[in-house]
Amino acid sequence: MIQFLQLRAELANGQTLSIPDLKINSQEYWAILGTNGSGKSALSALFSGGLNPFDGRVTDLKSLKVKMVSFEEQQALIDRERERDDSDILDVITEGTLVIELLKEVSQDERAIHQWVERFGLAHVLRKGFRKLSTGETRKVILIRALLADADFIVFDEPFDGLDFQSQQTLKEALDDLKSKGRQFILILNRLDEVPNWVTHLGFLHQFQLLVQGTKPEVLNHSIVKTLLHFNEQNFVLPEKDPCSPKLQLNADQPLVRLNDGKVAYSDRLIFKNLSWVIHQGEHWAVLGPNGCGKSTLLNLISGDHPQCYANDLTVFGIQRGSGESIWDVKQHLGQISAALQWEYRASTNVISTVLSGLFDSIGLYNAVEDHQKKLAMDWLDQIHLRDKANASLHQLSYGEQRLVLIARAMIKQPALLILDEPCQGLDEANRYLVLGFIEKLADQKQTTLLYVTHHAGDLLDCFDKKLECVEVGDESTGSVWKQNT
Repeated sequence: MIQFLQLRAELANGQTLSIPDLKINSQEYWAILGTNGSGKSALSALFSGGLNPFDGRVTDLKSLKVKMVSFEEQQALIDRERERDDSDILDVITEGTLVIELLKEVSQDERAIHQWVERFGLAHVLRKGFRKLSTGETRKVILIRALLADADFIVFDEPFDGLDFQSQQTLKEALDDLKSKGRQFILILNRLDEVPNWVTHLGFLHQFQLLVQGTKPEVLNHSIVKTLLHFNEQNFVLPEKDPCSPKLQLNADQPLVRLNDGKVAYSDRLIFKNLSWVIHQGEHWAVLGPNGCGKSTLLNLISGDHPQCYANDLTVFGIQRGSGESIWDVKQHLGQISAALQWEYRASTNVISTVLSGLFDSIGLYNAVEDHQKKLAMDWLDQIHLRDKANASLHQLSYGEQRLVLIARAMIKQPALLILDEPCQGLDEANRYLVLGFIEKLADQKQTTLLYVTHHAGDLLDCFDKKLECVEVGDESTGSVWKQNT
């Protein structure tokens, strides 16, 4: 049994996490739900020892070896790899720590390593550097490290986020295996549809307090929980577009993007080849496929964030890439949100400056800002219910709150092309519906063309009537095979 009784812990933002009573018995299977910024990650840190209470009692936790799966754990590993990057010193591009080495840090059982790697479809990256993996693949590495570890108790904080459908099913099966073997763990989730059927008990966090706990039916039928998970669509308003935003000048028949026989390849792997894709103004495309198939690579090719955009026959906004254009010629008409952007947005800045930086396509804010632009940023913060945190540091917010701020940053100028790479990752139920509402409003206006990546069928809106789907990942020599459904 693990029990937190009358526990209080002070957080870095000055808030106090309050857990009146949480008791986890050995034959119970728990999931914790809560709104974004409610304290779910702080609760995770209580289990791992990353947060120490100043009041209350913790029973039978110190004797346990606890392992974490979380965005923070993923970020820590990414940061560790970045700190070890000596490319500039050696004047060579280094791959970073090999995946097999990262797994052997937690287990020397090669049979178990290969079993988990096969189950999650990572056999082809075992001898590759961690830095070369997709976001979803890095997520799988974090999961496998936890499953391999000699742990008494595992905290799975948003374990399904970033995983393709097949990997989500694999993880559910792995959790079922842990349950059948009597292993103890807890799930901390944003989405109700990710709660496994065999979960027996739920807790619900709001404003850093465990408000409700009990059996799953009791919690889901509680009036407070129903209210907090409900999205009030009547309050939804899309803020006005900044009149100072640059206007794209294209002929009506001129496409936004044209890629002819696109190819991306590294020395040891072909990602894709012979990919031709034309995106017209006002179209909305869903880009679908499993982890590691090249979705983000393709989108980064279009945004100019992949160096091989200059090696391809690629025209964006009427500009032939590699024709002497500035990167800002493209960026000024484009907005983007992705997990990679969130990992890389390390500027020391506050929330309102982060939103405003979307008007200038910068990481951090370095431009003079007009009063009407400040008002526009505050209007967006009103819509995502973070106005009261406008002057807070971005990195003091929860992962989900940071995601909302970066979505507002991507949308603030309502650009000609908006790239949404898993925008709902890390969001609770209400905020997921809010963001999907933003996307539908932008689609209805037909002034912004949308490119959208998701692994959740429930997040695939009707406005995405055109699809580019990876139908076969292939191997290092063949690359991914894509099919268009228009």
